[in-house]
Amino acid sequence: MSLALTATERADLVRRHQGAIDGSLKTRLTTIAVVAGLLGLFLYGLTTLEVSLWKMITGIGNLGTFVVLMLPPDPGSAARAVIFVKALFETIAIAFLGTILAAILAFPLGFLAAKNVVANRVIHFLARRSLDTVRGVDALIWALIWVNVVGLGPFAGMLAIMTSDLGAFGKLYSEAIESADRKPVEGVTSSGGGKLHEIRFGLIPQVLPVIASQVLYYIESNTRSSTIIGIVGAGGIGLYLAETIRTLEWQQVSFLILLVLAAVTAIDFLSSKLRFAIIGKRAL
Repeated sequence: MSLALTATERADLVRRHQGAIDGSLKTRLTTIAVVAGLLGLFLYGLTTLEVSLWKMITGIGNLGTFVVLMLPPDPGSAARAVIFVKALFETIAIAFLGTILAAILAFPLGFLAAKNVVANRVIHFLARRSLDTVRGVDALIWALIWVNVVGLGPFAGMLAIMTSDLGAFGKLYSEAIESADRKPVEGVTSSGGGKLHEIRFGLIPQVLPVIASQVLYYIESNTRSSTIIGIVGAGGIGLYLAETIRTLEWQQVSFLILLVLAAVTAIDFLSSKLRFAIIGKRAL
């Protein structure tokens, strides 16, 4: 049987679906409006932010001057190096504890925010909007808030990371749960399992590798974020980074940056090994 269309059938098909082929006037106008709006926003940003090619060129020259001042990286003394390394481990601890606590607290919230678990629209709406509200505030702002609540130090930094990641994890968890295959859940239901059994044996085994991978990535990412929040007094190596920049100790600045880069590289290596172990694949 031939699947080729005759000229008459082709013309009839085009005639019946002419609107979809050509596109409606409303769709074309909407596309034009969106493109024009984005172009206008881009031009507005160029004028408002005073973007200047000459400033960029001179800025690159100034950046080269700072790079020269940073070489070679030097902590200043052995005692100073020990202090910096201790601050680095404090930063890693802030990132690790904050991420783990956020991951644990967000686990039940992810199920509340998932449509295929909680059918009640009111609960689903409140859970989603609560997560959006928490996620909408940057970790640096949370650090400023917690510093005023519990005082200066790494405890405030850990709480800032935890609070900031709580909303992000809740959203990611809910999306992973909603995209899970329904067949294992239906299998549990058909065998007489209740709602909790569906979650325990139908959903969690599917989403757990995804969740673990996300947590490992955030531990790595939050190591960098912990450096930033340390600048506002939330503990860690960021406090020394801000101090050395303020006192123009550029060689110490480069030493601190290298410490952070080394920590992030090591964490990335370990997390990749753990990720492959969790998902059952061997690293190449």
